[in-house]
Amino acid sequence: MTDTAHGTSWPQFARDLTDPGRAHEKPEALDDLRVLDCSSGNFAALFASSILAEFGAEVIRVEPPAGDVARLFSPGGVKHRGTGLAYLVEARNKRHITLDLRSEQGRLLLARLARHVDIVIESELPGQMDAWGIGYRQLSVLNPRLIYLAVSTHGQFGPRAARAMPDYDITAQAMSGVPYVTGEAEGSGPAESSVPTRQGNWAAWYVGGAFGVLAALAALHWRVASGRGQLIDLTPGEAEMRLSDVGVLWYHAYQRIHERVGDLHIQVFPYTLVKTRDSYAFVAGFSDINFAGLTNIMERPDLKERFATTRDRILKARELHQELERWSADLTAEEILTRFQDYMTHKRGPGTVATARLNRPQDVLGEAHWWERGVLRKVDDPDYGELLLQAPPWKLSRTPPRIKWACRPVGADNELIYLKYLGLGKGDLQALRAAGAI
Repeated sequence: MTDTAHGTSWPQFARDLTDPGRAHEKPEALDDLRVLDCSSGNFAALFASSILAEFGAEVIRVEPPAGDVARLFSPGGVKHRGTGLAYLVEARNKRHITLDLRSEQGRLLLARLARHVDIVIESELPGQMDAWGIGYRQLSVLNPRLIYLAVSTHGQFGPRAARAMPDYDITAQAMSGVPYVTGEAEGSGPAESSVPTRQGNWAAWYVGGAFGVLAALAALHWRVASGRGQLIDLTPGEAEMRLSDVGVLWYHAYQRIHERVGDLHIQVFPYTLVKTRDSYAFVAGFSDINFAGLTNIMERPDLKERFATTRDRILKARELHQELERWSADLTAEEILTRFQDYMTHKRGPGTVATARLNRPQDVLGEAHWWERGVLRKVDDPDYGELLLQAPPWKLSRTPPRIKWACRPVGADNELIYLKYLGLGKGDLQALRAAGAI
């Protein structure tokens, strides 16, 4: 589509304005922000500080002298130059220092550093930082503008809060109720497949981290007018529960439980995966007019009569899904995509229909579209070599996020950070290192 007034197509205009490849030419939105990430083995916290770092915040990553346990997390225990792959994904743009919070000297150093930062992120057991004298109650006295993001399994208060349980993604997922509705329906296949299913990645941790950033930015906005920071009490399980859709309300209003339905859907249908000759494809056409379009593509007008209403299609979803898979079984996912695109492009009938091939990891990396949009980024890191990472997903025209480096070794920035903020030289650091404080 060409804009005759400006002489360029909209896609070209949008690309010129937001091209991630030109991010280094533009300012960073959060370049005046300092963050102290003291979390331990927690990817909700690490993801939160990654997002802030991508937008330009100076993130100081605090690890114990031996390194964070999160550096051990990796598929099959594989380490790349001494660090697990999971940590390499979420260490981007961060300065790395060492500090033993279990030592008195270490805690004193943290309190001094906290005077110089805007946000502290931690994931200790509720009350532990407070017991050490470096929790929000103490640090907010030293720095009234401080925003303090505390990540924990059960939150800082409530019947379960006092239980000594580290924050793990699987715990958060289980408590949210989301795995209960994930997986194949009871009686739809082998017994071992009809069970609640953990989401394939660290979904609760990542959702929690994203919600944590949202809260921190809201707190920063309020601080502009008030001059005051605040405590943010975040549990990834509660964040994941926020994504549970209608499940809570449905049970409260009608005493109905959202059971597992596999590839079906309890609210709209068709909105599902179907097996193709070579893979799987997503198919959507659930409203009356869109379902008419789908049946036209399938050349099955009889289905429009058999499943005439939205309610019919939901209540008879399994039967309709079987009809869809009878049609898709002899087609490749690409052939289905071609038919859908032809129908939409040439307006061969009513309705809007959608489809997409279900990508395997190698298919994702092979998508030219992602590379064109800069979603995947090869980073030539001085400490870890060439790494392929997911780039920031946001395209901003004036203050775009970016990856500047992938990771730093344990304690690599001790001299820089301790000198910059606390005035400690090499001799001071040697003494602290000998005492086990850093």
